[in-house]
Amino acid sequence: MKNRSEATDNPFQAALPTQQKMGQADHILVIDDDRELVQLLREYLIPEGFTINAAFDHASGLEKALHGEDELIVLDVMLPGGSGFELLRKLRKSASSKPVLLLTARGEVVDRLVGLETGADDYLAKPFDPRELLARIRAILRRTRAAQELNPQTKDITVGDVSLSPSSRSVTCNGNQVDLTSVEFNVLDILLRHAGKVVTREDLCELALGRPLSPFDRSIDVHVSKLRRKLCGGEESESKIKTIRGEGYIYIYAAPPPSERQS
Repeated sequence: MKNRSEATDNPFQAALPTQQKMGQADHILVIDDDRELVQLLREYLIPEGFTINAAFDHASGLEKALHGEDELIVLDVMLPGGSGFELLRKLRKSASSKPVLLLTARGEVVDRLVGLETGADDYLAKPFDPRELLARIRAILRRTRAAQELNPQTKDITVGDVSLSPSSRSVTCNGNQVDLTSVEFNVLDILLRHAGKVVTREDLCELALGRPLSPFDRSIDVHVSKLRRKLCGGEESESKIKTIRGEGYIYIYAAPPPSERQS
């Protein structure tokens, strides 16, 4: 990493906020062994109203992720003592739905897809503009909090053998509990409430991820793929969520006649 005195080459220095934001701070856990980067994140995010907790290796990061009170985790893929993927896998295995923003190496598309498959809510490639990181963090927190708010007009919904309850954030299929991440739950909620109608990838990205769909972004496709497998016991081809090429996705609320079924 370049010397912090080289302001013109450092997007963090160029984008540092000029005044402290007022109000209650949101707690974010940053798990990254690059201590200089963590310090730069502190300098940028604290004035924006965040409290930054940090861990610099796999073991301490997992401990804090499991038992801390942070609202969001910023997790690097490369960590001493174990990868960020392993940490994320253990976190999701513990049934934690705490949102995770994964930091990956630029150009490593495989890392991003693996991260989403493992349960990350979003990803950002290094090196990154701090303003984009801030925007991603705020979008994830807005989405998470909106989903957790009890809206009296938001009722439970059942479509065929799938039932979804916004108040308890729970889903059952054929009476069996289905464990979903926050994003997967949001995607299913949107598709169920528009069952029989096409929902575009752009709309799914805006509503479920809280950000516009960008070129070559496959995040929504990965989340839908995981959702299909979870609802169908691993048989993605039998999913009720169908792809409409060039448009988006549609939830089939009734089995089509045999003549219309895909071979």
